[in-house]
Amino acid sequence: MKIVIAAIGKCKKNAPEAAIIAEYIKRSGWDIVIKEQDNSNQKDEAEFLQHSIPDGAKVIVLDERGVNISSPELAEKVENWIVSGCSEICFLIGGADGHLQSTRDKADLILSFGKLTLPHILMRAVLSEQIYRIQTIINHHPYHRV
Repeated sequence: MKIVIAAIGKCKKNAPEAAIIAEYIKRSGWDIVIKEQDNSNQKDEAEFLQHSIPDGAKVIVLDERGVNISSPELAEKVENWIVSGCSEICFLIGGADGHLQSTRDKADLILSFGKLTLPHILMRAVLSEQIYRIQTIINHHPYHRV
């Protein structure tokens, strides 16, 4: 499985979040690529995010107005995509002003991690852990305990 995380805002290499992100990417057996662009105007951010979507990839837009599901429910959705032949998933993390409707329209899933507002760099760390968790749930690894 190939995962693309396209995000607005750049993570500094020595930031604590960078270490967390690197750790979960290392643990994962999936090919995870992060594409990032500095904050700009919402239209340019949308263009960057939409151009980051690989052809044929399933798209998950992270948006506070999305559905709030459990890790096992997300893992089940991803596993169903894999069984159906999906080999790439692209997660889109918008800038401070969120996503334009044109970006949300490209989503196979609009996902919320809750009503809390998190810094975009911290959201990447949380997302990296959840991608690893999804993989362990699919593989019946004991990392995720119910």
